[in-house]
Amino acid sequence: MNKLIALLLVFALAFSLCACGNSGKSEPATAPATQEDGESAIEDIGKVEVEQKLLTVEITVPADFVGETTQADLDANVSAGKFLSAKLNDDGSVTYKMTKGQHKEVMEGIKESIVEALDEMIASEDYSFTTIAPNSDFTNFAVTTTSSELNLAESFSVLAFYMYGGMYNVFNGTEVENIAVDFINEATGQIINSANSRDMGE
Repeated sequence: MNKLIALLLVFALAFSLCACGNSGKSEPATAPATQEDGESAIEDIGKVEVEQKLLTVEITVPADFVGETTQADLDANVSAGKFLSAKLNDDGSVTYKMTKGQHKEVMEGIKESIVEALDEMIASEDYSFTTIAPNSDFTNFAVTTTSSELNLAESFSVLAFYMYGGMYNVFNGTEVENIAVDFINEATGQIINSANSRDMGE
């Protein structure tokens, strides 16, 4: 298992939001290390605040996700035209104010990171996935597998899909009641397992 998806997705976002002059890419992850870690990371996503206004979007990222970003780093990105403004708050969080167009670019970056992570899952030896087909807002995932029964890693992978869907929609400022995952056997076309994020904790 690799590092928590939450952290890697946040780092991917941080490169698009915070990093100054860094064109490198963070590698996508495959799945949370444990179910407990995955559930905790999913809860952390909810700490991101997004306010959609008429002409602008404001995103406040919690201190835990900011890392060592300084106000100077933020000012450099504002000067480069990435945002209208970016403020390092007293509590360590960062509030970004951007145009609708800049927000769209951020969302495209998150979407690309998620797609790369899904491709990494397909290539991983931890799973027998052959295709992963999400819908446009990452609230539904159809996962084709050669397995007739999910192994432990494949069962835990639902946390990854919940994470991706939650991350995308939180930063998009949209509320989601459920993220659904269907595992489909490649040979038979039958759904062998279904999971829903609304059932977590039950």
